[in-house]
Amino acid sequence: MSDMVRYSKVTAKNQREIVLLKGRPCVWGRCAFCDYTLDNGEDEAAMVEFNRNVLRQITGEFGVLEVINSGSVFELPTQTLAELREIVQDKGIKKLFFEVYWCYRERLSEIEDYFQIPIIFKNGVETFDDDFRNRVLKKGTVFSGPEEVAQYFKSICLMVGIQGQSKEMIDRDMEYLQKYFEYGCVNMYVNNTTKIKEDPQLAAWFREKYAYLEADPKIEVLWNNTDFGVGEVLS
Repeated sequence: MSDMVRYSKVTAKNQREIVLLKGRPCVWGRCAFCDYTLDNGEDEAAMVEFNRNVLRQITGEFGVLEVINSGSVFELPTQTLAELREIVQDKGIKKLFFEVYWCYRERLSEIEDYFQIPIIFKNGVETFDDDFRNRVLKKGTVFSGPEEVAQYFKSICLMVGIQGQSKEMIDRDMEYLQKYFEYGCVNMYVNNTTKIKEDPQLAAWFREKYAYLEADPKIEVLWNNTDFGVGEVLS
């Protein structure tokens, strides 16, 4: 996956630069819908050098940077984090976005203390329906409800348009997103190498009913998983 696009700019809502880095294997790594685990490694020296070349593209243009990898910020190499912190200081970055898996929720202050700037931590909830999240999607996260998630995370990611989902399930997810969280990302599921499949009819229903989310400044809807400009494989 070394030919993926690794740097982009999000110029619509919440303008920011975004980089896709390499890290160690995801601490969970068993989500039934995810094949991004192929984009990680164990060779730390190689990852550090690879990430260094990606980080060089950061300009600080918006003062905001999102850093993603095939897991959580906690799985990035220590040297990469150090180089990232130096870039944040040198380029005048004032806000960071990081992805974090649920099991790290009690350690968020470690990252905040390290970077010393405001950080928005994003958690992949996928859906608040516990049975679908854990039995079907194999997410491996258990919580009491949106209130508990909101205690730790200002931003969540949800998925829609999956076979087996219901309209009622999605309606509840959208309600919770808008009620409890400052930011959100709704991902329209796109078929990949896993056995989890998209539901085109459900996706079409969502696109029509929730078209108004396009005008909501706090919610980003990714109709395709590469809408942020990173991740697609170059031809």
